[in-house]
Amino acid sequence: MKLALELAGEGRGSVEPNPMVGAVIVRDGQVIARGYHARFGGPHAEVEAIAAARSAGHDVRAATMYVTLEPCCHHGKTPPCTRAIIEAGIARVVVAMEDPDAHVSGRGLAELREAGIEVVTGVREDEARDLLAGYVELRTMVRPRVICKWAQTLDGRIATYKRHSRWISGQAARRRVHELRGACDGVCVGVGTVWDDDPLLTNRSGSGKEPARLVLDERLEIPTSCRLLSTIDAAPVIIAAGADASEVIAESLSRLGAEILRLPAGAGGVDLYALLAELGRRGWTRLLVEGGRGVLSSFIRQGVADELMVFVAPRILGGFHSLGPVDWEDVSTIQESLPLPAPEVERIGEDVLLRYVLNPPGQ
Repeated sequence: MKLALELAGEGRGSVEPNPMVGAVIVRDGQVIARGYHARFGGPHAEVEAIAAARSAGHDVRAATMYVTLEPCCHHGKTPPCTRAIIEAGIARVVVAMEDPDAHVSGRGLAELREAGIEVVTGVREDEARDLLAGYVELRTMVRPRVICKWAQTLDGRIATYKRHSRWISGQAARRRVHELRGACDGVCVGVGTVWDDDPLLTNRSGSGKEPARLVLDERLEIPTSCRLLSTIDAAPVIIAAGADASEVIAESLSRLGAEILRLPAGAGGVDLYALLAELGRRGWTRLLVEGGRGVLSSFIRQGVADELMVFVAPRILGGFHSLGPVDWEDVSTIQESLPLPAPEVERIGEDVLLRYVLNPPGQ
């Protein structure tokens, strides 16, 4: 199953909004075939593995298939995988997790069992659920999974008092961010970040997808000379504006190629719940929020941030007026602070990545 999960990850950025799935076929204690879902609309992992076994001359009858997600049992863009497994004569199927999609959700497992196939579930389920967190969120909550990311110094600063922040983190961490963008449907910043940094927000990792660039701009104050608007051919730009923002400015931005998404007002800006609901309707599975601190604060304080990814650089910035990653009202006691779960810790070049899972997938 560990191998199947690794294979599933190969589809990251190419299969969404479908799930990443990997499959491994074992016979007489030996791996005889493997497959994964490589692209949206393409063959599923189970079918790929069966085809790979046959092309190598292996008999899959009485073999065991390890698959990271419950096989589908309905006709979508491809035929049902359960039928392919049954017709191939596979005797045992080991599944990491049940599919939360209402079209499947236990029906695929039941169909396999009714055909006389032994079914085992829950093997490395936590790892599968983490891998498929965006897919689970879309299927259960009808919204994308929200990942808030920032880079900071050891003393918790994200920019100097002059708002200079390039570059806090090292090259390896910046490469990881581009890979992360390639696994997300959109990258989100506030209009203040556009004014301060004039970012591109594109994926320059060489793999994965090119995410849409999403700007939270309630009053449509985005500068028309910014690099986002001059590179719309590279990736779409969506500007989330308030319902009362100027229609004249909206039309001018539309002529430049930006999409204007009108949203109701929320706490401190556009309504984030309405935003995520709309992105869910579009089939987004992951939204990467890159700041600045007002935007990060809004997502975290309103409880819609599912994960925090914090790159900590070996630097001390200091300064009374340098900026931290969040900006909300003072509290008088430590007990009033926001508690976080224990992080996953990873060394990336000279930096350390702390990943906090605030909301487990589907909860």
